Amino acid sequence: MARIAGVDLPKNERVEIGLTRIFGIGRALSNKIISETKLNPDVRVKDLTDDDILKIRNILERDYKVEGDLRREVSMNVKRLVEIGCYKGLRHNAHLPVHGQRTKTNGRTRKGPRKLVTKKK
Repeated sequence: MARIAGVDLPKNERVEIGLTRIFGIGRALSNKIISETKLNPDVRVKDLTDDDILKIRNILERDYKVEGDLRREVSMNVKRLVEIGCYKGLRHNAHLPVHGQRTKTNGRTRKGPRKLVTKKK
């Protein structure tokens, strides 16, 4: 099992897909990394050599923020928005959608499950 950036990549997945398990790497960035290392994207993670894994690790450390550093940066950005009291910060603080989505009928992911409201006599 290959361990890159503190993440164990699944053995049976193709390298192209396996790299997307790392926070901050999607399909496009995965393909870019594979082309830089001149690997075949159809190779399975279990078939990678130690040299291939080392090449991928070096590219990630040199050029990209992934996993802990990226998570920390995102959380600090959100914290800054909340502290300065801007609209987006208030939406984050209230656990509501931030990017202008409607909330009358949707937004259950951010708002959580519906709460039953009962009327008193």
